[in-house]
Amino acid sequence: MTTGGKPVPGFAWPEALRAPVRSLPAHNRLWVALSGGLDSTLLLHVAACCFPGSPDLRAVHVNHQLQVNSDQSEQFCRRTCEALGIELLVRRVDVRCGQAGGGAGGIEEAARHARYAVFEEILESGDLLLMAHHADDQAETVLFRMLRGTGVRGLAGMPRERALGAGRLVRPLLGFDREQLSRWANEAGLEWVEDPSNVDDRFDRNFLRHKILPELKERWPGLNARLRHTAAACTEQVVLTDRLAEIQWRDCTPNGRHPCIERLNQLPLPEQKNLLRWWIRTSGYEPPTIQDWAQVISDLIHAREDGEPELLGAGFAIRRFRGRLYLVPDRSEPETTNAELRPEEPLYWGGWRIRLVPAEGQKRPPPAIRVSTRQGGERFRPVPEGPGKRVKKWLQEQGIPPWERPRIPLLFSQDGEEETLIAIGDLWCSGQYSGGAPAAGWRLIVERDCD
Repeated sequence: MTTGGKPVPGFAWPEALRAPVRSLPAHNRLWVALSGGLDSTLLLHVAACCFPGSPDLRAVHVNHQLQVNSDQSEQFCRRTCEALGIELLVRRVDVRCGQAGGGAGGIEEAARHARYAVFEEILESGDLLLMAHHADDQAETVLFRMLRGTGVRGLAGMPRERALGAGRLVRPLLGFDREQLSRWANEAGLEWVEDPSNVDDRFDRNFLRHKILPELKERWPGLNARLRHTAAACTEQVVLTDRLAEIQWRDCTPNGRHPCIERLNQLPLPEQKNLLRWWIRTSGYEPPTIQDWAQVISDLIHAREDGEPELLGAGFAIRRFRGRLYLVPDRSEPETTNAELRPEEPLYWGGWRIRLVPAEGQKRPPPAIRVSTRQGGERFRPVPEGPGKRVKKWLQEQGIPPWERPRIPLLFSQDGEEETLIAIGDLWCSGQYSGGAPAAGWRLIVERDCD
């Protein structure tokens, strides 16, 4: 349903409300995540007040198609943006087929993932996305995460600003209670659309909002401020633990990439855990939920040299090899064990990007080049005129971890019935196809597409 009063012409938004929007970081495009509810509608009007007539101000509405009034909310957002002269992007998503788990909680989480996927998709470098989360939302978040058994990072709550896709997400209303925002919205005569799911106590956040938080606020006035203080204190701790991990990373990784087990073993267990979790997060993954980190870390550090311990997470694994730890992304296998490399057409192949580019002045076509994984028995000459070596043995000598060896692309030039190995991943390339003036007239460039 639509609520609110009659719009007040020329309503002057309080300076306290305008200040955090006016003082946003430098940006190109400014997006407002618009649901049609009170909070996001108010934020859109304040942004329009602070940046009147700006062509860079626009809104995005994600229609989850879950509520009976989802179409009504979409149309309301269209009318509101049209009245304000703001461009609106509408994206419809279907989360019912891909919800994470059953029940209301599963739908709620799936809708959130779908919503943020849209935001990440549309944001470009230099863009900001404003979201209308406020102090009551922050209180719900802190309590919700505490009840789920989160650590200090979770109790830090929602950050005011963070990276999102190629742009950044900013929450300028975190310092205001919903009661304040509601009062200003009514004074301005704003209209908005109520989401019927907001009163459904099957959702955990709604249960906290309607059943628990009112009781807590009655018992402890100023609860939002208290929880905001808790979140701020936890944020400070997160900053400190991340800084500690950065320092210890330099000490434990002489090569800058793979932690040395011997050095890691010199740290106390909490610092070992903190460093590994920091490494996972800065590599773009979420640390797994592990009940017994002590046992997992002990397995990684104290396993036999020929042991194969693993720390498994979503999309990655941490493995051990020759006294070092490796974070190994899950990668799809190449679509075929053989592929043809065409001139000046990049080949994306099992986590690798392979190109064949002409040297200056080259007009002759190159010989056919085949890409494959190791099948067994391949030999090559690491040094021209030197002795031949088996690829399998050479990879072992180079210290390539065993899980990487079967995936490394081998490149063969074909001349009639004769075939010659000319490159092994990014580890070795024949002088015929490398250097400033390759003898073949063509240069091979083999790179890891993701590391």
